Amino acid sequence: MPYDFQIAVDCERPHELAEWWAETLDWVVEQQDEEFIRKMITEGYATESDTTTYAGRLVWTDGAAIRHPDGPATGHRRRIIFQQVPEPKSVKNRWHIDVWVGEENVQPAMDRLVARGATFLREGQQGPHRWVTLADPEGNEFCVS
Repeated sequence: MPYDFQIAVDCERPHELAEWWAETLDWVVEQQDEEFIRKMITEGYATESDTTTYAGRLVWTDGAAIRHPDGPATGHRRRIIFQQVPEPKSVKNRWHIDVWVGEENVQPAMDRLVARGATFLREGQQGPHRWVTLADPEGNEFCVS
């Protein structure tokens, strides 16, 4: 039986990175349930220090997520979660996301991403297949092809 999974990304600023990737992939930032967060604080499962206000909403400080727009809002879904960690990224990713835009769209997509805070790292080619490797605003590598 195949398994469902989500991708977790360690980062410094999960809410900002979630928004950046949601725009990049044309996905949806998952809304956090403010009523549930307040209930967890009231019942002693969390404290005010576990929360912050982001974009005018009460959210968990240490995490944000995005999901594919065609998937369900809850339950098993294509999802990337961004979780806050104390240390900055320091070495190359051991694996990464490939964003497929089509050969004719690689340069315009790369230009848009760099204008939004990505960093161009290098071009790659294997046979006829070409791609560019970029880093998101927190330095996580990804490819566009």
